[in-house]
Amino acid sequence: MLYQRSSALFKEAEQVIPGGVNSPVRAFKAVGGTPLFIKEAKGAYLFDEDDNKLIDYINSWGPMILGHAYEPVVEAVIERAKKGTSFGTPTALENKIAELAVSMVPNIDKIRFVNSGTEACMSAIRLARGYTKRDKIIKFAGCYHGHSDSFLIQAGSGAVTFGTPNSPGVTEGTAKDTLLATYNDLKSVEDLFAANPDGIAAIIIEPVAGNMGCIPPQEGFLEGLRKLCDVNNTLLIFDEVMTGFRLAKGGAQEVFGIKADIVTFGKVIGGGLPVGAFAGRSEIMDYLAPAGPVYQAGTLSGNPLAMAAGYEMLKALNADEEVYDRLEKKTAYLEKGLREVLEASGVNYTVNRKGSMISIHFSKTEVKDFSTAGEGDNDNFKKFFHGMLAEGVYIAPSAYETWFITDALTYEDLDFTIKAAEKTLQQLK
Repeated sequence: MLYQRSSALFKEAEQVIPGGVNSPVRAFKAVGGTPLFIKEAKGAYLFDEDDNKLIDYINSWGPMILGHAYEPVVEAVIERAKKGTSFGTPTALENKIAELAVSMVPNIDKIRFVNSGTEACMSAIRLARGYTKRDKIIKFAGCYHGHSDSFLIQAGSGAVTFGTPNSPGVTEGTAKDTLLATYNDLKSVEDLFAANPDGIAAIIIEPVAGNMGCIPPQEGFLEGLRKLCDVNNTLLIFDEVMTGFRLAKGGAQEVFGIKADIVTFGKVIGGGLPVGAFAGRSEIMDYLAPAGPVYQAGTLSGNPLAMAAGYEMLKALNADEEVYDRLEKKTAYLEKGLREVLEASGVNYTVNRKGSMISIHFSKTEVKDFSTAGEGDNDNFKKFFHGMLAEGVYIAPSAYETWFITDALTYEDLDFTIKAAEKTLQQLK
C-alpha cells in the first residue's frame, strides 16, 4: 500500500501539533512508521487519504459498536445541528438519554454527563473522596483511566509503598494519594488496606482491562474487591469507558453480577461524539453540586449534538435483543480462526478475549496483569501490525491495546482478517 498523502500530512502536522498528533498512541511510536490519516469511514471500513480501504478493528477505540457512520446517529446529529450546536442550558434530550441509560444499567439511579472518559473518571474520584471524606485511592498497574494527575502514577518498589509520578507535571503530593495494586491479585489489594488503616476512599478498576491488551478478571477477583470495599467502607468504581454498553446493555456489572458504587462511561454512550458520564446510587450522586458540596461543572456537558448521537446509539442497542449475541459469535469466530493460524505458525502466542474485546499477545505466558503483558515479543508485534496493515487490516498500533469488534463486520471480513493473519505470520517465520 502507498501512504504518500498520509506521510505528507504527518510532516505538516509535526510543524503545528506536538508530535504531529492530538493523542500519543496515534503516532505509531510503538510500531514505527508513519500514522495513517483517515479521510472517511463507513460500516466496518476506514478509507485513508491515499484511498486505501482497511477493515477496522480500532473502531475509534470502541464506540463504533454498530459501525462507522451509523445512519440513525448521523441523521440525529444533522437534525440537532440545524437547531443550534450549544446552548449552555438544560435540554429535554438530556433527560431522555439519562432516563434510558439508568434503565439499561443495573445499580445506578442518577447519571451526570461530561465530555470525555478522562473527565468522567477524574470526577468520579473527586466524588468518592468527597463522599467518604478520605484522600487515598487504589488503582491497578496497567489500567488507564485517562490523563488526570491522580492516574498517571507508577508503582514503587513494593505493594505498600506510595506511588511516584509517571509523567512530568504530576506532583509528589498528588502521587502520594494514589496506591498501586496488581491486576488479578487480591493479596496486593489486601496489603494496601492493611498499610493504610486511616482509610481508602475508592478502588478504581477497568473490570475488563483494555489498556494492557484485553485482560479479563480472573474468577473471584472482582468479587473479592467488592468484599474488601464493603469491609473497609470504601467505594468501588468501575471504569466502564470501554466495557459500558459494549459487553452488555448493563456493561460489566451485568456480565459479572458485581455491583459497583460508581460507574464511569464514555465511548459507546456518545455514539462517536465526545461524551463521558459517571453514575451511581442517589445517595452518592446527590453529593454533587448543586445538590451537594462536591463541585463539578462543564460548559459543554450535555451538549445537544453529543446527546442526540448517544441517545440514538443507546436506543438502538436497547431495542436489539440479539446484538450482543451477534457480537459474541463474531468475536468467537475470529478468535477461533486466529488461534488456528497462530498455532500453525509456531510463534509464541496468547489470545485473550471477553465479549467483543480481543487481543493477541506474542507470548506463551498467561497474560493476566501488566507485568505479564510486558513479556510479549514486541518485535513480532511490530511486524504483525505492519503485515496486517499491508493486507488491508487495521489493528491497534500498540501491543497494549485491545481490538474492538463492530457488528458491521461480516463473516467475509472475518475470514479475510484470518487469512491476512495467516499470511503475515508466515512472514514472521
